[in-house]
Amino acid sequence: MLNISKNNSVHPELTEKNFSSLKYVENKVSGAVFKRIAIITLIVTLIMMFVPWTQNIQTYGKVITLSPEQSPQTLNTSISGTVDKWFVKEGDLVKKGDTILHLKEVKSEYLDPNLVGNTSLQKSLKQDAIDNYQLKVEALKDQLEALQKEAQLKIEQAKIKIQQAELKVQSDSISAIAAQMNLKTVEDQFIRFDDLHKEGLKSQTDKENRDMKLQNAKAYELEAVNKLLASKSELISTKVELSTVQTKYQTNIAKTMSDLSTANSSLLDAQIEFQKLENQLNNYSIRNDMYYLIAPQDGYISQTLVKGVGEVVKEGEPVVTIMPDEYDYAVEIYVDPIDLPLVSLGQHVRIQFDGWPAIVFSGWPNSSYGTYGGEVYAIDRFIGENGKYRILVRQEEKDHPWPTQLRYGSGTKSFIMLKDVPVWYELWRNINGFPPEFYQSSKEDMDTKSSEK
Repeated sequence: MLNISKNNSVHPELTEKNFSSLKYVENKVSGAVFKRIAIITLIVTLIMMFVPWTQNIQTYGKVITLSPEQSPQTLNTSISGTVDKWFVKEGDLVKKGDTILHLKEVKSEYLDPNLVGNTSLQKSLKQDAIDNYQLKVEALKDQLEALQKEAQLKIEQAKIKIQQAELKVQSDSISAIAAQMNLKTVEDQFIRFDDLHKEGLKSQTDKENRDMKLQNAKAYELEAVNKLLASKSELISTKVELSTVQTKYQTNIAKTMSDLSTANSSLLDAQIEFQKLENQLNNYSIRNDMYYLIAPQDGYISQTLVKGVGEVVKEGEPVVTIMPDEYDYAVEIYVDPIDLPLVSLGQHVRIQFDGWPAIVFSGWPNSSYGTYGGEVYAIDRFIGENGKYRILVRQEEKDHPWPTQLRYGSGTKSFIMLKDVPVWYELWRNINGFPPEFYQSSKEDMDTKSSEK
């Protein structure tokens, strides 16, 4: 500072009276004010260092929905066809069951305009064939049952005849043996009588009578043997008759069973064809319904992916996207792996939605304006392609509700709230690059970690 004395002999004209501004500067107390401001600033800064600061993890995300049926949906065609008529345009609100699009058939096997009716007629005719086959099967079953009963009776009858023939053979055999014994006795008597006749003890008349008895005995013996042979022959005939009856009915039964098997096979073939026709008829009926693309739920037509009329669409090709009219909001955010251990289910989150004005003090959430409360609903078990873990946040019930004007996919900025620490600690943590809550300073935090483990 230039010091000018009143007794300056060199320049007597340089006096305070001649320079009033110099007098103003010399009398200024700016130095004291600066010192006072510096001291106050230092005191305020020191006080601010001990002000509570809420640690948080800042991340960006977007609005989604938790329910899969409430997500934007792309409708695909179930069949190939050409676009015949549009019933909606982009931005329209549709209700569940409303028609969106009509297709025309392009495949040659389905071009018959009366395809369903013709197939239904074929099915009816095949049903008549099945009924006829069933009648034939029942008739053959009755015939087989009758043959089996008749064969049983005939066989029983033949067996009875065999028993009768066997008894007759036994009776004739006894008669033949008796005749042979009688013949033997008569022959012995004749020999003795002949000796007596030679000795003259018996007359010629008596001899002739004895001779007649011998001849009668021979005739009786021959007759008895003939009857026995005839009985044996009749027994053989009855056995042959039994074998013939068995063979005959076995042949007839086998033929009837063969016819029954053939009828059953034809019945099964007809039933298979009937099922095929019924399946085709159901498929044709369902395919007719597939010509119309129906809205699966209430929502807005957000985009039509096929333009114009007459364009060919392939089976499974996306045609239109629909956004549900109502859905439960949620927020999808991503955190770094280093911050993942600090996040737990039910944790408080403050959310700033794009398009909603907000004044945010990340360390003082109670002083922020325009943010909304949320809580952690789910945490992914695997890391995403972006190298971060996905976290789902839903609306917190005790906080004020989220805006009803939110739209699916709109951006968000989220603050996952952690513990309260002094400002100096937060500055020191950030300078050293430590994650939030690097040190557990309270017993409550230690108990929380222990319970989580």
